[in-house]
Amino acid sequence: MDVNNAFLHGDLTEEIYMSPPPRLQRQGEINLVCRLHKSLYGLKQASRQWFAKFSEAFCSTGFVQSRADYSLFTKTQGKLFTALLIYVDDILITGNDHASIADTKKFLHSQFNLKDLGNLKYFLDIEVSASKKGIFICQHKYALEIIDDMGLLGAAPINTSMERGLKLSDQGVLLKEPSKYRRLVGRLIYLTVSRPDITYAVHVLHEPRKLHMEAALRVV
Repeated sequence: MDVNNAFLHGDLTEEIYMSPPPRLQRQGEINLVCRLHKSLYGLKQASRQWFAKFSEAFCSTGFVQSRADYSLFTKTQGKLFTALLIYVDDILITGNDHASIADTKKFLHSQFNLKDLGNLKYFLDIEVSASKKGIFICQHKYALEIIDDMGLLGAAPINTSMERGLKLSDQGVLLKEPSKYRRLVGRLIYLTVSRPDITYAVHVLHEPRKLHMEAALRVV
């Protein structure tokens, strides 16, 4: 589900003023400001206040917020289990009982303005496919984007993600553009969500140096 104008739902606990939008001032008025009664996009507090409003609403219905991941909320009633995961304004709902899921969605609609996007297929660059056998996830599109951005779409594939016996150290030539290397490593770390086989090869990439970059390109 997708929350429409999520940050506008937040309640302000501080006294905040803003300059009025263009043409709101009448002739002769100077130094006019507006006091905000609700949260607004652009405020530093906006995301925090929205999440606080959401958390308070759901915890009041019997959902428990996970201490390991604050964006995860679960509810257990006997054998019935419902889980809800939120990322900014995108919400995933799952469980073992259709009626409980329907009740959760009904409550969401009563509290916030949402759009129901149906069964999960794509979320945060993760492709999801469900069947009677279980749930399959992959990052095929995300991986292709990494390969394309590095200019390696036409390169031949290799069987191992790391050269045998390779030892990376903090010695060697530093890269002139370390940001490009760091961005690549960050993307590879996220790719391990569905590709745990490259985890070790990515884990040892910690220095923006030429040899490390070559090792990162081998992973790609």
